[in-house]
Amino acid sequence: MKKQAFNPYLPSYEYVPDGEPHVFGDRLYIYGSHDKFNGKRFCENDYVAWSTPVDDLADWRYEGVIYKKTQDIDNANGDKVMYAPDVARGVDGKYYLYYGLENDNKIGVAVCDSPAGKYHFLGCVQDKNGEYWGRRPQDFMPFDPGILVDDGRVYLYAGQGPMMEKMAKSEYKRHFRDSSYFVELETDMLTMKQEPVRLLPNIMDSAGTGFENHEFFEANSIRKFDDKYYFIYSSVQSHELCWAVSDRPDGDFTYGGVLTSNGDVGPLGFTSTKSYAKPLGYEVKNYIGNNHGSVEKIKDRYYVFGHRHTARNMFSRQGYAEEIKFKNGKFEYAELTSCGLNDGPLMGVGEYEARIACHLYSKKGPTWSAHKLVQNKEHPAFMQDGLDREDNPNQYIQNMKDGAVAGFRYFDFESYEPDSISVKIRGKANGYFYIYDDADKKNILGKIAIVVNDKKNFCCVKDSLTVPKKNSALYFEYKGKGYLDFYSFELK
Repeated sequence: MKKQAFNPYLPSYEYVPDGEPHVFGDRLYIYGSHDKFNGKRFCENDYVAWSTPVDDLADWRYEGVIYKKTQDIDNANGDKVMYAPDVARGVDGKYYLYYGLENDNKIGVAVCDSPAGKYHFLGCVQDKNGEYWGRRPQDFMPFDPGILVDDGRVYLYAGQGPMMEKMAKSEYKRHFRDSSYFVELETDMLTMKQEPVRLLPNIMDSAGTGFENHEFFEANSIRKFDDKYYFIYSSVQSHELCWAVSDRPDGDFTYGGVLTSNGDVGPLGFTSTKSYAKPLGYEVKNYIGNNHGSVEKIKDRYYVFGHRHTARNMFSRQGYAEEIKFKNGKFEYAELTSCGLNDGPLMGVGEYEARIACHLYSKKGPTWSAHKLVQNKEHPAFMQDGLDREDNPNQYIQNMKDGAVAGFRYFDFESYEPDSISVKIRGKANGYFYIYDDADKKNILGKIAIVVNDKKNFCCVKDSLTVPKKNSALYFEYKGKGYLDFYSFELK
């Protein structure tokens, strides 16, 4: 029997955000930035790659470090971090990795003979005179590159736009506060064929374009499906990924909609860019932070990849993936689940780690930012013990206080009918875990009495459970005094 797939799809100790999924041969590869657990800034670690067979999206394999930040010609001492990369197979059959380097206005390029081997520095994107794109007087910073090789031609997308009008008018506008740009490259994968062309409107000039409230911010990504070009990006809302479509790769993109949100705010998103704006349709159900990812067709199905935030900061991000419906050239919104790549709900029996919760919030709801200055210790958070590492998984939900909720979607209760549930917890708490079948908390499935006074060791508490005879979610709400850390639950 195949392993089940969960969200996040990589092991709990792995922090690979900005995920660019690509199918090469019979495997799906994920390329992204590499955060550090409890890091102090974005992307502190070297690039790593993971892959899984296209026939089994739960069987992820660690490919190791594929490119070190010290390999860049301008970063021999490793002081600068490498931002979100993308990879494409060139016309020569080799694989090319494009990336940005911190405070270094250029796009670096590395090359390898295989998708997840050891990449070697090749050079930087440049004009025909050898000047780096980004360092010329007329350039904006070419941030977050996305690369596409299509019918022997090479298309590169990069740039960043203002999130708010005051950013557009600030002293930083010269560097990166403009928009996304398109440029075609020669087949050497380095040399620009022509000058960059502005691709999308930004928040300053979007009136009447259809992009209003979802203007381009960052995270350039490009795909081609059914002879149309789909540009995927992070909007000015930051937590959402949007799509735009065109018949050509270099312009005339029209706004399509919202693909996903790490706050799960729904397909319409927010009504404005102000932090106090309310979402249209959905309540916010998860802690919001920046987002970056893309869509990949895997066999005959489509999946959107994004990232969530952990450790009460913006710098420990983990990838999630969801199947997304694609019909008549349009994508539908993909809600957050715990079973994104699983090809259906999780089995209604067995032990599940609390880290796969797709919704998490305090009694007052989730904050508008995952930053520790906002998501303080009155809130629950995804956390692990110890330091950053590449082994020894032990992630859990930390600090569930009175009214805190963790939601898990979905489970197969048509094939399985468990009648008991146990939770593995620690902390200092006296109260109850109420278990519901939906976020509205109208139907109670069970109630577990919690009395625990151990901050170091997890213990199990068990009670009966009545599940609906249909596929359903499980929502855990703690009511009581003190706090608890939630490691896992088991259905029997």
